[in-house]
This record gives sequence, structure tokens and C-alpha cells, in this order.
Amino acid sequence: MIGRLNHVAIAVSDLDQAATTYRDALGATVSEAVDQPDHGVRVVFVELPNTKIELLQPLGTDSPIAGFLEKNPSGGIHHVCYEVEDILAARDRLKETGHRVLGDGEPKTGAHGKPVLFLHPKDFCGTLTELEEA
Repeated sequence: MIGRLNHVAIAVSDLDQAATTYRDALGATVSEAVDQPDHGVRVVFVELPNTKIELLQPLGTDSPIAGFLEKNPSGGIHHVCYEVEDILAARDRLKETGHRVLGDGEPKTGAHGKPVLFLHPKDFCGTLTELEEA
């Protein structure tokens, strides 16, 4: 079921500063910032040869990233994202085996324009896990 690692998401309080750090200090290619209002975040992607880093900044005070940054003011790894071939089949299999899908269980459109779901961190070694249909 699980495919390749799509990205590792890092919550940051200042997206421009974080993008500059990756671009200037590490020589990375960094995308333009994009607002994702359905998820309450503003994002950039750092392109790597084998995956991506997603830098997330809260988009408003109701953003789940705002809450994360209150608990972790320096920022930090927020979630990992794995690709799956069929997100609905993956969801159904996970639910059948007792794993929790966050929200209403229906996929939302993610930052790449593809369906995504989030899985409860307590079911995956304390790590918030995102699935994205490849």
C-alpha cells in the first residue's frame, strides 16, 4: 500500500526566512509560496533529488500549525507524507484494521492538487502521517 516518501513537513513561524535559509545556506531550489486556505497554511516546497521538504506557516490563528507552533515555538517536523496509489482503498484498509483517519475521513485536495488524508499520530509511532494519492 505505502509508496514513496512524498515530503517531510516542517512548521515555521516565518516562511520567508525559512525559505531563504534553505535557498541561501543549503543552495536548495525553493518554490513560490502558496496559500492553502482549506488546510490553514501557507507553504513552499524545497526540492530535493529524492523527495521534498514542505515548509508550513500558519494562515490565520485558527490554523492547526498555529497550535503546533504555540507548543513548539522554534518550529519543527510536523508530519510525513507517503504516496498511495488509491487513497480511498488505503483509507478503507486502514479503518478496517482499526487505524484512525482524522477529520471526516473524506480526502481533501492537498498542496499538489491531489487527494490527501491525515492519520492519527497515536496510531503511527507518534507521527502525524499524511497520505497523498500518487
